[in-house]
This record gives sequence, structure tokens and C-alpha cells, in this order.
Amino acid sequence: MAAAAPGALGALQACRARWVAAGCAPLGPAWRLPGALTGPRLGSAIWARGWAPAAAGATLRRGYSSEVKTEDELRVRYLEDENRGIVVLGINRAHAKNSFSKNLVKMLSKAVDALKSDKKVRTVIVRSEVPGIFCAGADLKERARMNPSEVGPFVSKIRAVINEVANLPVPTIAALDGLALGGGLELALACDIRVAASSAKMGLVETKLAIIPGGGGTQRLPRAIGMSLAKELIFSARVLDGQEAKAVGLISHVLEQNAEGDAAYRKALDLAREFLPQGPVAMRVAKLAINQGMEVDLITGLAIEEACYAQTIPTKDRLEGLLAFKEKRSPRYRGE
Repeated sequence: MAAAAPGALGALQACRARWVAAGCAPLGPAWRLPGALTGPRLGSAIWARGWAPAAAGATLRRGYSSEVKTEDELRVRYLEDENRGIVVLGINRAHAKNSFSKNLVKMLSKAVDALKSDKKVRTVIVRSEVPGIFCAGADLKERARMNPSEVGPFVSKIRAVINEVANLPVPTIAALDGLALGGGLELALACDIRVAASSAKMGLVETKLAIIPGGGGTQRLPRAIGMSLAKELIFSARVLDGQEAKAVGLISHVLEQNAEGDAAYRKALDLAREFLPQGPVAMRVAKLAINQGMEVDLITGLAIEEACYAQTIPTKDRLEGLLAFKEKRSPRYRGE
């Protein structure tokens, strides 16, 4: 192949510069990430319903109902004490197998919008409040009542809220303790890490309904497990169990289900606790560097990494890390 002309090379370099600027300019001199780090957090009334405080070492109590009020379809809980900084999003539509309704999509969007602007949030776990179900995808009974002209816009809203989860600036973990089909698996694919019970079932089954995945599945599944295998799974509408999903790289950890039915959630909580001691600024810019870098060529990706690294240099947390190392103690990071 002939060498690139100077003008073409300049255009390529300019393109790379724009990628770096687009990926890292939002950080700004005060490391502000996409979504900004200001804004109100969800009120306690939203997340407190249905949960009882747990004593140290005690098991969290959950209440399940076949009929719940629409405002209870998503429960947002800020953990406390040694788990402070972990936020749990619990889907709670038992009567509809946690499927995406108009109301649930609206609630999830509202919750994610609040989380992305809360500097105190360090990790988000997405789980189910309903035994044996993570999310069965779109609410097909509700969709059957829609006019054809309503279907496209509603699918766009599901896609948008799943993208909002993917764009959260902090680590996200999907805990699959049950069925995750269609949009349910697409929601999990939008999370940084996925853990599942061996008994969980998951798959993109839309082709059985003569449609295709519409919440990002055709894009995120190939990026997670490779193009050829993703095509095979989508073309066949195959459903995998936890062990099979681990074997193909769809999930990071697989656990035998426990008597409480929350083995995946407990593993997700363990992982989130591992993340808590790390520098909050570093965690956010590391995620940004990885996400942006995976969408470009290596040279541009390295430039993005360099720009993101530069955002950690002037922080108080970096100096605190060095001081803690010198004094042989645990660092006390403040996200500054």
C-alpha cells in the first residue's frame, strides 16, 4: 500500500485529536466527567420502601408481591456503613417478570440521571427484587396494546435508558440471579461486569418474535464475546445457563445458587466492596479511558489514556495516596 500523503496524514492526526478532545474534554480542569458531578440525589422516600435496615452481618430482608404499586417497580437503595458508596437498583415487577414497561423505563431513567450527578456514588449494582427473574425484556402485553406508530418510539426509550446505564461514570455490575432475556440481557450487557448464578438463563431471543434486539444487543454482544459467536446466538435465539455464559465470556463469574436465591447479588456486592477503597477520580477516568479507547485505534486510545492520566495528577487524592504509602496506612480518598 502506498504511503499516506502528508495531507491525508494530517487529516488522520486531526481526527485522532478530535477523538481525544471529545473523550477527555468533559473532564476539564476539575476532572468533571460526562453527566457532571453535581445535582440532587434521589430522596429517601424512593428507595426506603420495602426494605428493612440490616444489622451488621445480617441478611437483607426483601418483600415480594405479585401486585406492586407502579412507584415500587424500581427500588433504589444507598447502602451505608462499610458499604457506603454502593447503590443498588432493584427491579420489582413480579407480576410481569420484571419486563420493561413505560413506567419502569421512566423510573430507571430518572434514577440513573440522579446517580450520574452524585459524586458520592462509587459503584452501582443492578439486580432483581423478584426470585428467579432478572428481567424478561419488554412487556409484550403492554406492547400488544400499542399502535404500530408507538412501538418504535418506545423501543428507542428502552435503548436510551440502557445507554444511560452504560454511560454511568462509575463501575456498574449486573447481578443475574434468574432469567435475563431480550432487553433484560441487553441491560446486563450495558453494565461493566456481569455475574450470574449457574441456574440463571440468558439470551437474545428476539428473532423468535420476527424482530431483532433493539436495546443495543446487536452491538454490545459482539463486543463482549466476538462477532461470530454473537451472530450464532442471535440467529438461533439460544438461551444459555450461567455455566455456558461463563464459558463464552458473557459473564465474569458464575456461582451456585444459594437458598436465598441471591448468590449473584452477593458476589456483586463483594466485587463492589473491592472497588470502594480505590481513588474515586481514578476509577472514573479509568472507566472513561477504557470505554473511549475501545472504540478507536490503539494510537488514539493511548492518547486518550494519556489525557485521562493527566486528570489524576493535580488531584488531592493522588497526593493522599503517596502520603499513605509513605506512612504505611490506608489512604483516605475524598474524590478531590
